[in-house]
Amino acid sequence: MEAEYRGLAFATCEAMWIKKLLADLEVQVGTIPIYGDNMSSIYLASNPMFHAGSKHIEVHYHYVREKVLSKDVEIKFIRTNEQEADMFTKFLDASKLKALKDVINL
Repeated sequence: MEAEYRGLAFATCEAMWIKKLLADLEVQVGTIPIYGDNMSSIYLASNPMFHAGSKHIEVHYHYVREKVLSKDVEIKFIRTNEQEADMFTKFLDASKLKALKDVINL
């Protein structure tokens, strides 16, 4: 779970950087959805209870949790087989690749 949560924290940092950049350009952005396929990391980000087993990712936990509470980001679940980014990071069969290409209009 640690790697997935650190990825979630990295995505949150990147989203907040882009949101700040857009605010500097006077473009207002609402809550940013961040999608993940790991239910444990989504639960940890969305649940106000701190778990002793997650103490080693405490700094990341607090940052992501703060952004969820302030409604800067919203963590949403997406099934692994529906993740469009997989076409750039994994070897996929032709039918799956075509389906994902169609989803992102590539």
